[in-house]
Amino acid sequence: MPSNPSAILSLSIWVPILAGLIVFATGNDRNAKLARIIALVGSIAAFVVTLPLLTSFDLATEKFQFVEKWLWIERFNIHYHLGVDGISMLFIPLTAFITVLVVLAGWEVIETRVAQYMGAFLMLSGLMIGVFAALDGALFYVFFEATLIPMYVIIGVWGGPNRVYAAFKFFLYTLAGSLLTLVAIIYLYLKSGGSFDITTWHALPLGLPAQKLIFLAFLMAFAVKVPMWPVHTWLPDAHVEAPTGGSVVLAAIMLKLGAYGFLRFSLPIAPDASKDLAFMMIALSLIAVVYIGLVALVQTDMKKLVAYSSIAHMGFVTLGFFMFQNGTLLPLAVEGAIVQMVSHGFISGAMFLCIGVLYDRMHSRNIADYGGVVNTMPKFAAFAVFFAMANSGLPATSGFVGEFMVILAAVKYNFWVAFLAATTLIFGAAYSLWMVKRVIFGEIGNDHVKALTDIGKREFSILALLAAAVLYMGVYPKPFTDVMHASVSALAKHVAKSKM
Repeated sequence: MPSNPSAILSLSIWVPILAGLIVFATGNDRNAKLARIIALVGSIAAFVVTLPLLTSFDLATEKFQFVEKWLWIERFNIHYHLGVDGISMLFIPLTAFITVLVVLAGWEVIETRVAQYMGAFLMLSGLMIGVFAALDGALFYVFFEATLIPMYVIIGVWGGPNRVYAAFKFFLYTLAGSLLTLVAIIYLYLKSGGSFDITTWHALPLGLPAQKLIFLAFLMAFAVKVPMWPVHTWLPDAHVEAPTGGSVVLAAIMLKLGAYGFLRFSLPIAPDASKDLAFMMIALSLIAVVYIGLVALVQTDMKKLVAYSSIAHMGFVTLGFFMFQNGTLLPLAVEGAIVQMVSHGFISGAMFLCIGVLYDRMHSRNIADYGGVVNTMPKFAAFAVFFAMANSGLPATSGFVGEFMVILAAVKYNFWVAFLAATTLIFGAAYSLWMVKRVIFGEIGNDHVKALTDIGKREFSILALLAAAVLYMGVYPKPFTDVMHASVSALAKHVAKSKM
């Protein structure tokens, strides 16, 4: 019997997957309208079933909630074991919410293989939620790797001219990075006496050499997924070639799978190694923040600029995870990094949707092909400027909250680390506002811009929902930090108990 008969997490995973299979069954493009309707209904239903997580989550405990546990493969003691704590809970409704927006965003734009496009996103949504909910190491690995398949298909079938190259690069990078992780999972299974239970692994008494090897094995998978410098080169290619919906999900959710892995595996299983190698993680994170921020400044393609921006912002996340003071993890930094993950889900998704709006009309992502868009698309321009400001870390937007918390913690850790981290606010403003100035403002650039039509009700609704989320989280972040506080504090205590 399951530990919790509510089965909310199972519904969160399997409702979108089942809806995806039903959409696939509608067949060819003669039934495109039916496929769109089923996909929208399925994605909304999948979002609705995640809402009890928000309303019924107990903020006072760090323990896993909504737990379900069934024996899956008896011979290897593999369980269908699900549960969420304050670290993982927010990402499940976020994933379902973004999926609804992606279905709406592709409503009119996708004209061929509509059922397959919509179905792939619904299945991807369920698999990503599975990653955040899995408490069995083998189950986690299955979900983690299975997410590659729908995204590979999305990039390879509906992407741009170099879509096959980008899809293969994405697939090979992320698959190769995960192979050592599988070795680490098998080692932990044997070391724990034949258990894949992740919480059991957290309590294993491992020596420092073993911890370092495990940490590096997990790092290979999670660093590629985040992606951290220098294994980030697949992301700009994937973003540029992916359809708008693919870029949105990739930036808003898929990058978070790697960052989440650090919190669920690397820090609690290898706490001594995490402290010992923290200097390396901080160095790599700062390179991502500073160097990649400079790289974003010289981009001429809007999608590439936002892709590099995502790498820089995710560098902030990994920086927050590995700041220790007297052997104690700084909870403020970790909470700030998680807030940044959620915020980045809203902002990066919105920015890619804005680029998609322009691309659908002009079929160009080059900044030089635009100019004066505000004159023909004033409603769109208002949203584009707002999201660019949020991407720069403007106070009262969600982009400010997480970065401020991490910088505040970094000051306690080391002034120069905080100083370098804070440069992201300068670089972020520079590349975001430079793009806005060239694309949105000024005189009308050419006849193509002159002929543009402003956003309709569907596009307005999508961007308005994201703008409301960014504003709400920026003005009143307390509900978000309250969710994670108990679990982050427990993680900090657990890491502090380790030998070093």
